[in-house]
Amino acid sequence: MPVILVDSHAHLDMDEFDSDREEVIERARQDGVVAILCPADLTNQKSMQIVFDLIQKNENIIASSGVHPHQAKLFILDHIQTIEKLAREGKIKAVGEIGLDFYYTHSLPQQQELAFRHQLAAAQNAGLPVIVHSRNSDMRTVQVVEEEHFTKGGVLHCFTEDWELAKRMLDQNFYISFSGILTFPKADQLREAAKKIPLDRIMVETDSPYLVPSPFRGRIKRNEPAFVKETSKVLAELKKVTLAELAEITTRNFETLFKFEIKKM
Repeated sequence: MPVILVDSHAHLDMDEFDSDREEVIERARQDGVVAILCPADLTNQKSMQIVFDLIQKNENIIASSGVHPHQAKLFILDHIQTIEKLAREGKIKAVGEIGLDFYYTHSLPQQQELAFRHQLAAAQNAGLPVIVHSRNSDMRTVQVVEEEHFTKGGVLHCFTEDWELAKRMLDQNFYISFSGILTFPKADQLREAAKKIPLDRIMVETDSPYLVPSPFRGRIKRNEPAFVKETSKVLAELKKVTLAELAEITTRNFETLFKFEIKKM
């Protein structure tokens, strides 16, 4: 039986895919990737146009939309109105990616937190899960989620933190998503955390075009959805299940969180 995978986070709107976007999608399809979630950047009209064109053309590509913490300095309340409109029209399955990133200083921490809180409230009102970005924000990410009394769950995407943060987010009804970082030689601490997370709360992603997984890392500069299989192989080994079993579980988790039934190919 073929392995059926999903890529729960791929930035197919980015310039790196302008020359061959449809070919990238077809390669993923040929390699067993049956669904992809693409986040649209609310502060970038090109991103919005490309993502919503993609979901019109591809029934198994779904969208989310939000203001990334890097762009939080551009956040305005009109963005909340756009989120509400997209949710009403059924064009997005989640709000995101949103969150906190204290590794970079593209936006001030207080700007990031303001945008994060407003978007959590919008998602709560719309009944949508969120896609959360958290980097070097210690426990502040989960504290904000708790303080906002957010109950719709979501996914902590591209997880790189420790087990303590994972456990707190699991307690808030979140899934934990692993990227190609899981395959990196020095990611032992991350792999140890992955062993502890229940299978029914795990997802896989590429975060394309970033984070090319081993064994392609160093040979290929651009990540793409077809490479989600490499992360899935490592995760399956850590969880002591077959690749097919891991793929079935992560695909089911994707459908459950985003309330989306994947159309059979």
